[in-house]
Amino acid sequence: MESIKKMVPYLLVNIVAFYLLPLIAKDTESILFVLLIALPANCFVTAAVFGALNSFNLLYPIFVGLLFIPAVFIYLNESALFYCVIYGVIALMGNFIGMLFFKITKK
Repeated sequence: MESIKKMVPYLLVNIVAFYLLPLIAKDTESILFVLLIALPANCFVTAAVFGALNSFNLLYPIFVGLLFIPAVFIYLNESALFYCVIYGVIALMGNFIGMLFFKITKK
């Protein structure tokens, strides 16, 4: 339970990005920018910072992927569900890289 409490601020950043960034997208090009650049970058950076400060946690990328599911149905359609997996994998990579920094700084 303690590890989930540590995730909350980072997951809140992802929630804000998942639900507010699509609101600023006005046309197809801007929604593609959000889906392909802004949201993956957000997932990676927040996961890397979480990993650097708290080490690796497999639940974090799972939560990131799950948190995007409602946004798919609110802003997009079910054909975009694969982005949940993509963002989870990106968060997994970021968390792993952050864990490496965590281990380096612990020495």
